[in-house]
Amino acid sequence: MPKRRSEPCPCGSGVSYRDCCGRLHRGEAAAETAEQLMRSRFSAFVKLDDEYLMRSWHPATRPESLEFEPGLYWERLEIVRTADGAPGDNRGVVEFRAHFVQDGQRGRLHEVSRFVRHDDAWVYVNGRIDP
Repeated sequence: MPKRRSEPCPCGSGVSYRDCCGRLHRGEAAAETAEQLMRSRFSAFVKLDDEYLMRSWHPATRPESLEFEPGLYWERLEIVRTADGAPGDNRGVVEFRAHFVQDGQRGRLHEVSRFVRHDDAWVYVNGRIDP
């Protein structure tokens, strides 16, 4: 029987979803850096994993609920830059572009996101969307 190939991770790491962001989504591992958390959150949007998104959001800024936009499909993540957010840091910034298709039209979201450590884990605080 041929070995079944794993789907690539939506975050663009080049690793399988199962071995990359899937481990974080399943709670088997925690993000070691702010960028890794950003990548896992992008993958969660692709996978429509609202539970992970809520868990990885700072309680002070987390919404009560999260709904996904119908007809919106996230295609690709591009990391523009990071500042801090390493394993020993308490704060980090990740600037990214997330490419999507909505109702047949291509677009992109350009955001500068802030992350902090909360209860010894990286969490998303908020972001500034740039045109």
